[in-house]
Amino acid sequence: MTRGGTVTATVLVCDGITSEGVEPLVKLEGVELIFGKLDEITQPENIQGIMVRSATKITEDVLNQLPALQIIARAGVGVDNIDLNAATKRGVLVVNAPEGNTISTAEHTWAMMMALVRNIPQANQSVKQGEWNRKKYTGQELYQKTLGIVGMGRIGSELAKRAKSFSMNVLVFDPYFPKEKQKELSVTSVDLDTLIQQSDVITVHTPLTKDTHKLLNFDNLQYAKKGAFILNCARGGIIDEEALLHYLDNEHLSGCALDVFEQEPPVSRSLVDHPKVIVTPHIAASTVQAQKNVAYMASDEIRSHFLHQPLKHAVNFPSLSKDTYEKLIAYYDFSNLLGSFTTQFFKEPVSEISIGYGGSLSETDTSSLTRSFLCGFLKTRLDRPVNDVNSMVAAKEQGIVVGEKHGTDDHGYPNIIHVKVTGLNTTFTLSATLVKGFGGRIIKLNGYTVDFVPQGSLLYIEHRDTPGIIGKVGAFLGERNINIATMHVGRKSAGGEAMMVLTFDTQLPESTQKELRSIEDLLVCKPLDL
Repeated sequence: MTRGGTVTATVLVCDGITSEGVEPLVKLEGVELIFGKLDEITQPENIQGIMVRSATKITEDVLNQLPALQIIARAGVGVDNIDLNAATKRGVLVVNAPEGNTISTAEHTWAMMMALVRNIPQANQSVKQGEWNRKKYTGQELYQKTLGIVGMGRIGSELAKRAKSFSMNVLVFDPYFPKEKQKELSVTSVDLDTLIQQSDVITVHTPLTKDTHKLLNFDNLQYAKKGAFILNCARGGIIDEEALLHYLDNEHLSGCALDVFEQEPPVSRSLVDHPKVIVTPHIAASTVQAQKNVAYMASDEIRSHFLHQPLKHAVNFPSLSKDTYEKLIAYYDFSNLLGSFTTQFFKEPVSEISIGYGGSLSETDTSSLTRSFLCGFLKTRLDRPVNDVNSMVAAKEQGIVVGEKHGTDDHGYPNIIHVKVTGLNTTFTLSATLVKGFGGRIIKLNGYTVDFVPQGSLLYIEHRDTPGIIGKVGAFLGERNINIATMHVGRKSAGGEAMMVLTFDTQLPESTQKELRSIEDLLVCKPLDL
């Protein structure tokens, strides 16, 4: 808080963070810094801010011991050690520092790439063992080779810059990468299969989601260039480790570099001990500079909070009055769900998102709902965390214009949310409402009148409105002993295009989806998992 223009606050700094890392707070008049452990504090009721790395656990019990706490700052990206729900209910802001390790991770990836293609770790070990075998460790140049970057966030972009300085050709796969950025970085955007087939070196830099889990796998790695190299300094699980081992053993791949594993520390030694594999223990973000940067950024967020300035990296719901929080919390979660639904449905670059609010919502400040929608929409499109405060900035960085309207047509519903997303070639629209006692429902989808709950494992199908088509789909699934939980159908006109939304207890296998698409008169088949 402030008194007479001077901040008066006590901030606890934990987990070995030094005064050098919290320089923004050291310079802020009226802030008392306490360095130490949480359980050593004699007056926890005075703590208004707390800064941690990963060692200190902020649980609901801990929050109950800190009645004056306003903000928790995590010097790093992950917030697994913080109970976000409990903090949100208490109105405590949680912030992190997702950008402080970009250069560190990019440089580590580049170092791993150089070491990999020149056999540096193996040659080093050989010489230390008293050998001098120059021919055995003959390497390859990166000059005029093709680098394939999967995921073009900040780290991927930094790698593209470095690759150009080595006269490499750069292919990128990222369905959401803006064309303007492609021109700026002089890279070529291609689909994943093309990137795998044409790249000499492949490196992955996407978030780990259900869509990117085992993104590189047995099926597509077989088409990689013979002798290609693969790197993963992002998240374990993006590359199928069994597939990687298989293609290393049969000498289809020349080598790989791994800083991350699906299970850490890795239980299986097969990849770790493989002669064509070089490994590091998840240290891509671990440099002196990166550790200082994340601490500096986190402490700067605390400083901004106490000075009532905008935050860049809030992780949870912004601090609201109890009445406003209780009024909007259900819509907030529903808006996030609609964002997730939309981004899964509309997988192409986006230029504009317009959100309209009708009924009771038209009389409310809905900016938090718009930010929540953007969080759900962008979280799987970017390689960094997206939150309520930075979602608008993140959208702008992607070249997305965001608009918000009030007083739109409510179609007779007490509340309604209209979404319109404009892409390069097509437009997506939906309308949804929150019905008391029944939860959220989508009532219009791309011009079709529908009524279904966007939840669980769904399959959206567009088809020609021909007799028997619904029966064909039902029979196809029945023959495979797949039970349909619910079915919702709609059409625009008789004999024209129609749609159905099916829900299942579990998502359909990809092989079943492929077979289903072969049914005559089926035009679109989209799996959705919410």
